[in-house]
This record gives sequence, structure tokens and C-alpha cells, in this order.
Amino acid sequence: MKKVTPLTPKPTREEAEAAVKTLISWAGDNPNREGLIETPKRVVKSYEEFYSGYDQDPEEILSKVFEEVEGYDEIIIVKDIRLESHCEHHMVPILGKAHVAYIPDQRVVGISKLARVVDLYAKRLQTQETMTAQIADTIDRVLKPKGVAIVIDAAHQCMSSRGVHKTETSTVTSRMLGAFRENPKSRMEFMNLIAL
Repeated sequence: MKKVTPLTPKPTREEAEAAVKTLISWAGDNPNREGLIETPKRVVKSYEEFYSGYDQDPEEILSKVFEEVEGYDEIIIVKDIRLESHCEHHMVPILGKAHVAYIPDQRVVGISKLARVVDLYAKRLQTQETMTAQIADTIDRVLKPKGVAIVIDAAHQCMSSRGVHKTETSTVTSRMLGAFRENPKSRMEFMNLIAL
């Protein structure tokens, strides 16, 4: 999956700021009062950061690989990657950690690139299930490793700050491909290593 192309033309910054102003009014406050006068600009600026993943290509991030690996063919894991996303149903935060692993097949990628791919997909309106699959499938498609494993453990503000108000819950999703799906020993090794 490459950059996302919206179905309609992207609104201008001025249109986006006007929409925020409308929401402030709808919430019952005066968007022209001193404390809120700059809020539309701040919200739009924050949205540029929250949703920056739409402007990036995950395949480009993973395109630079290293083939001089001295035959290394064991699991590579990047644990505890901080994840900040937004629920596509309520546009409230999803906060958690991702654990990403792969078993290389004659080439590796810089470990920071794995964290960048997590960020790219997190910086979009998401469901955790979709994000987990997108990260794993992209790594599998681009790197063509022997296996890919992803586990995401995250808290959803749509459950804790609204709705059922369950503040102590987290949601865990996983995706196992290749050796991690086919070989229980590889899957168990991954699960044991991320539990350390």
C-alpha cells in the first residue's frame, strides 16, 4: 500500500480552520474568545502531525537494504515501539506499543526503518486490526523475509474516555506470516523474546 490518495480534493488550510471553528461553536463555546481564537490554527497544525502517514510511502522507507549480513538468519526484533494513532470511528487516540520481528532472507533493513513503518501506518485514521495487518504485510512484501511477526498492545481512548469508560483495558492484535505462522518454535521464540 503506497501513499493514500483522497477521493475528493484536499480542503485548504482555511477550510480546515473554518471546520474547527464550527466544531467549537457546535460544542457550545465562542470560537472568537481570547483562549480559542488561535485554536483552529493549532488544531490544523496538530492534524498535520497526527495524520502525516498519508503523505509517505512505506515501500520507499524499506527500500534501502543491506546484503552484507555474514549469513545472519535469526530473528530480528524491535520491541516496545511507541505507537500513537487515532481511531477511525471516533478520531480519538490509540496509544500503545508495537513489537516487530522478521527473519531475514539474505538481506536486512536498518532497524529504525521498522519503527518508521509503524509510525507511518499509525499516523493515519485506523483500526488496530487493520494497522497490524498493514505493517506486517508491507514488511513481508518489500523485504521478502522468511517470516514476519507483529504484536500491538494498545489502549483505545474511545473505550476509556467515552462510551463504556473502561480505563484499564488494552487491546492486543498480532499477525504472523511465513516461518512465524508455519513454525510454532519460531512463534514461541518471538513471544518469549518480547516478554523479556
